[in-house]
Amino acid sequence: MNAPLVIAIDGPSGSGKSSVSKAVARSLQIGYLDTGAMYRALTWWCLDQGVDFDDREAVAAAARSLPLDLGTSPQDPRVVVNGTDITAAIRTTEVSSAVSSVAVNTLVRPILQQVQRDQIALIAQRDGGVVAEGRDITTVVAPDAPVRILLTASEEARLRRRSTELHGHADAHAVAATRDQIVRRDRDDSAVSQFTQAADGVILIDTSELDFASSVQAVLDVVARVRD
Repeated sequence: MNAPLVIAIDGPSGSGKSSVSKAVARSLQIGYLDTGAMYRALTWWCLDQGVDFDDREAVAAAARSLPLDLGTSPQDPRVVVNGTDITAAIRTTEVSSAVSSVAVNTLVRPILQQVQRDQIALIAQRDGGVVAEGRDITTVVAPDAPVRILLTASEEARLRRRSTELHGHADAHAVAATRDQIVRRDRDDSAVSQFTQAADGVILIDTSELDFASSVQAVLDVVARVRD
């Protein structure tokens, strides 16, 4: 009963997992870990250092030596690499367009997954719990977490949300501009990570018809049921 609470949340792009996970962590007053930011930070670092994404060994070497400081406060999770704050930079089109080549590198994934396991244990012990979100947290990184959730939404809803996030609106042009990042990355990443269907013991929450507050509450309801 007194063990630190670990909440693992997976989901495709635009499902709301990042914003919902941060809100859940704030509500429960526990730590937060954005594992996807690790892949984006490594992508930024490779671009900065001129590492060839086609050289899988070189990218893996960069992962092993990545000078990453990842913030774990859900209020303001900063991302710093080698002393440079790249919180905004990892969300640029340049990084978003290249991150799949890093995320599907099977030499890189075990390296970052172990870092994620270590971070989850550290944050949970320090803060009394952690919400860790990504694409394979429920199945590979933290398969024994007491709360495991797959947050999903229809492609239409995900494109609309991400378009609004990136462009401030969701008209046809904005959605079209966003489609490649969403659909292509999900397709590429699904080759090495299972985040489209809930594994055994993972609770599926479809947020297609839910607003933000309702999505957060749906997760909190699952946590409450598990804790009871």
